[in-house]
Amino acid sequence: MVRTRSKSEEKRDQILEAAVTLFIEQGFDATSMDQIAQLASVSKQTVYSHFGNKEELFSASIRCKCISHQLAEADFREFNDPRSALATIALRFHELLHSPEAIHVHRTCVAQSETHPQLSSLFFKEGPNSMFEQVARLLESFSARGLLRVEEPRFAAVQFLMMVHGESRLRLELNVPPLPEEENQRYIDNCIDAFMRAYGV
Repeated sequence: MVRTRSKSEEKRDQILEAAVTLFIEQGFDATSMDQIAQLASVSKQTVYSHFGNKEELFSASIRCKCISHQLAEADFREFNDPRSALATIALRFHELLHSPEAIHVHRTCVAQSETHPQLSSLFFKEGPNSMFEQVARLLESFSARGLLRVEEPRFAAVQFLMMVHGESRLRLELNVPPLPEEENQRYIDNCIDAFMRAYGV
């Protein structure tokens, strides 16, 4: 049975969608809570009832993007086999990395890292660091069941995700023509093979 979403949940989603749109179009500094409320068709008071400040809303928008790409921790509970888990995570992570929203937010954080270091910290906490920790917990669970041999789960998680990050994302960040999709897939398959050779049993 599908649960009916409450009006409060629907308004929260509207606010997040508006925030993501404005953060991408205008940047963090130029976006106000008034503008977010207007685009979301809610009152400013409603925005503040869900999110205490703009920084909290920025963090929530990053979490929202991870959830939309099925990269929240709850999505990892479906995995029982390490290789298929790595393949699915790599595909979802690759899609997230190549989304226009992720690229724009990353560029914004890098550009403002000196003047607004708290913005970069929020991005790292809710984006990359959250992914590292979630994948580390998954690898640890596989290791505990004897399906992998991982002594340092976080190191292994960082190694895998940064391998997947690879040349393709770097090309996007530098506005260099992208690799063919079939080459991206061969690269990801190679990453999984290398990881399993290092940590498989």
